[in-house]
Amino acid sequence: MTQVPQNSRNAHRKFIAVILAAAVAITGFSTAPARADSDDIAKFIAGAAILGIIGAAINDRRDDRRERPHVDPKPHPKPLPPRVRRYDLPAKCLTNIRVRGKDRRLLGMRCLNRNYDFVRKLPNRCYAELENRHKSRRGYRPGCLRKHGYRLVRR
Repeated sequence: MTQVPQNSRNAHRKFIAVILAAAVAITGFSTAPARADSDDIAKFIAGAAILGIIGAAINDRRDDRRERPHVDPKPHPKPLPPRVRRYDLPAKCLTNIRVRGKDRRLLGMRCLNRNYDFVRKLPNRCYAELENRHKSRRGYRPGCLRKHGYRLVRR
């Protein structure tokens, strides 16, 4: 069911009141003197009863009308401000590198440059270059970064 604005409802009520007043005024201008025989009285009573029934039905309909509960839209979280967001490192940049028979964890430099806007603000003391037989890897040690307030997050 569509809802009608409040000012439109008032306009409908005023229109109906004007029509009803005009109808009552016009019926008073009859040229013949009023005479009330039993048929006229019966018609009047029937008309009044019908108007009463219609009025009661309209009133019941208004009472049955329920307001729909107001439902707030699903909230969308705002993105974190840059001063907070800069401490969130992309977890997908974390790699394991085997050096001298031990697995070492490192946040790869190339991945960080692609996926993290604040690489230049990372602490230099956490920077590391790890070498194995095949390659030299550059990046940051996750344990050191964690001590400086950074955390790994999935994006």
